[in-house]
Amino acid sequence: MNNDYNRDYENPYYENETNQNSYNYGTGGYNVMAGMGAVTESLSSYIAKTFMWMALGLLVTFGVSMGLALSGFMNRLMMSGALSIVLIVCTVAQLAVVAVMGIRVRKLSVGSARGMFLAYAALTGVTFSMYFYMFDLRILMFAFAATAILFAGMAIAARVFNMQLDTIRPYLFAGLIALLIFGIVRIFLRIDILDLAFCYLGVAIFLGYTAYDTTKIRDNYYYYTNSGDGTMLAKASIFSALQLYLDFVNLFLYILRILSRNSGSSRK
Repeated sequence: MNNDYNRDYENPYYENETNQNSYNYGTGGYNVMAGMGAVTESLSSYIAKTFMWMALGLLVTFGVSMGLALSGFMNRLMMSGALSIVLIVCTVAQLAVVAVMGIRVRKLSVGSARGMFLAYAALTGVTFSMYFYMFDLRILMFAFAATAILFAGMAIAARVFNMQLDTIRPYLFAGLIALLIFGIVRIFLRIDILDLAFCYLGVAIFLGYTAYDTTKIRDNYYYYTNSGDGTMLAKASIFSALQLYLDFVNLFLYILRILSRNSGSSRK
């Protein structure tokens, strides 16, 4: 159970994504007015806040997964035969949370959006607790460190070089479809080189999504400050945090697979 294909739902707060980049990015980081709440936050502060929410989501996931693993709760579920049911319920609940956030984005309060994001992170922690049984702790830590370095490097590059990446989204989505096809083929053909190619393709795609989603934080900021919709600006931050969270999680999973294959440390 993982989040490989939960990533690319349509961004519900992009009312007109093709027009977002037409706004002037030289507004100095501030805007005002709106009937829905004035926007006074700087771009740098907005981006930092979005990444802080993403980091909080990762912390919740880690806390839940570590707590369940150390308490022995997941082991008791395995012994009772109820583990598969719990994992299926958690996966369905994750999909439901994302769907509700997307469908009701206009009606959700900012607080509700944040709560649902953290609920998603907690549900992911339940499924991730199994990795403490499946993999050596040293490999898990190494995979997390490698993921953090690659993720941070790509996000910083996208921000520092002020990248314009709207054109790569169709290619990234095509990559997700390729991953899905790869995943189906791997069920029937257990070929080592195919499995390794699958993992490296996943790393490349989610690094691309990391850069793309980082630039979208900036685009959302200018779009909603120009429209003066402070409420949607705050909700867009949570959706961006969720997307970056999914980028990090999926990147971690592919790196973990690569490292576990190379070291033979998987306990499966």
